[in-house]
Amino acid sequence: MAIFNLTPAGPSTFILMGIPGLEAAHIWISIPFTTFYIIVLLGNFTLLFVVGKEETLQKPMYLLICMLAVTDIVKPTSVVPKALCIFWFNLKSITVDGCLTQVFILHMFSVMQSAILMTMAFDRYVAICNPLRYSTILTNARIAKLGLVALIRAILFILPMPLLLSRLPFCENYVIPHSYCEHMSVAKISCGDITINRMYGLVVAFVVIGFDLTLIALSYGLIITAVLRISSKKDLQKALNTCTSHICVMLISYASSLFSFLTHRFGQGIAPSVHIFLANLYVLVPPMLNPIIYGVKTKELRHKVGKYTHRMCSSQVTDFNPV
Repeated sequence: MAIFNLTPAGPSTFILMGIPGLEAAHIWISIPFTTFYIIVLLGNFTLLFVVGKEETLQKPMYLLICMLAVTDIVKPTSVVPKALCIFWFNLKSITVDGCLTQVFILHMFSVMQSAILMTMAFDRYVAICNPLRYSTILTNARIAKLGLVALIRAILFILPMPLLLSRLPFCENYVIPHSYCEHMSVAKISCGDITINRMYGLVVAFVVIGFDLTLIALSYGLIITAVLRISSKKDLQKALNTCTSHICVMLISYASSLFSFLTHRFGQGIAPSVHIFLANLYVLVPPMLNPIIYGVKTKELRHKVGKYTHRMCSSQVTDFNPV
């Protein structure tokens, strides 16, 4: 990441403040944050493990769930360990390269996650509206290619962000009033003109998220039209069940993302401590809830997870038996 180095006159490190105004409560705040992060890791790694072990689950829908699980692991892991170091040990300094790398990873995987959610909506559209052609339209190889396209798109859109930040002057102000490096939180402490940074952030948000949300809305609009034509109650219920988990995940992901984005740029009346606290929840709560939603609402996945959980519990009881 040497390409992200600032000019020689720039700082070598930044100082992350954690949650300004709530420094005295950092230790207490770290308790739910740590709990949420552990649940994120356990839930998403469990999904990856179960799908990887079960050949019957190695289908397009579950491969997409695995891609989402990877983004749900990487996003919080890019910021939460450093935030916990601030909360626990008051280790507030972060190198410039580390900060800009954090910006790149956080935003890149956010954009990639949006593309995966869009692909999930298309997957459900094909499954419900063209079920007989599902296996020919969406193959595992095609899903892998779509995942690669999502990754390349995310890199191309987000790479300019740290490069734009690396060109800004900082005039001795190296303190970032945040618990992690986010594009605009770093740009705002610069003493230079950040108009390009603001405009590029808005363009990425409205072009990428706007495009993805439009296609998602179109997919579910067609799904609803098709579902309303179903006369059988049983088939109607089945069709609705296949979409419920995806809709819940999309609502949680996009609602939290848009709220964090809008309050950062337009929420001047919101206290900084409230905004930053919510920004931390944005990288923790959706990744924590996603595997729970899929585990509860997807019958086949729930059954397989239950099977492996039962095996592990039985194995532990056998190992503990002194006889």
